[in-house]
Amino acid sequence: MLKIENLSATVGEGEGVKTILHGLTLSVPTGEVHAIMGPNGAGKSTLSYVLTGREGYTVTGGTATLNGLDLLSLDPEARAAKGIFLSFQYPVEIPGVPVMTFVRTAMNAQRKARGEAEISAPDFIRKSREIAKVLSLDPEMLKRPVNVGFSGGEKKRLEIYQMMMLEPRFMVLDETDSGLDIDALRTVAEGVNALRAPDRGMLVITHYQRLLDYIKPDKVHVLAKGRIIKTGGPELAHRLEAEGYDGVLAEAV
Repeated sequence: MLKIENLSATVGEGEGVKTILHGLTLSVPTGEVHAIMGPNGAGKSTLSYVLTGREGYTVTGGTATLNGLDLLSLDPEARAAKGIFLSFQYPVEIPGVPVMTFVRTAMNAQRKARGEAEISAPDFIRKSREIAKVLSLDPEMLKRPVNVGFSGGEKKRLEIYQMMMLEPRFMVLDETDSGLDIDALRTVAEGVNALRAPDRGMLVITHYQRLLDYIKPDKVHVLAKGRIIKTGGPELAHRLEAEGYDGVLAEAV
């Protein structure tokens, strides 16, 4: 599914350029959910941005493939059409563009890129209503401009709504639990778990073990100073929650 080998990347330009990823290697097989944890500044968000093609980040070495396809050679739109999805840590507002218009346009753009027919209005509305119900989203919210005036929890639920509507092949969740109360966290996790499937993969980036109580990962990786320094099962997340990162960082020296 996702295979990253010796990936290095920088951010910034000229004298302000800074190397963030230092030879990162990671593999997420089809059907598995992997979690990435690490201290602030470790490179977690940078990894998500590099995988999805955000501007301002430059790959200086290594490879990243999805089902054998070279992701780094594609623009962001092509990566999305191939099935990669990023749930943002800080979702942006899009004034003047209703949620349903935005999502249907995105769905049909991806379908066109794959040579598929557009989704009909009745099918889109039916699917939208079903998913909104699962996520406890007020249908009226979907008529409002994207993220404008939404609370932090509503923005995160809307990210998961988009993900469930698009049904991507590989999902990158960048601190989706940030700013969520317990009820919102549970609701978001239920939406994420609904998309677990044998033909999909997922990378969950988080600071806290609490999200992993709801989204059970197959493996947990610790990212520090731009590379993976330790990999284990779900018990590794519990250790980090109890002890912090110091012990694991010391072991990697």
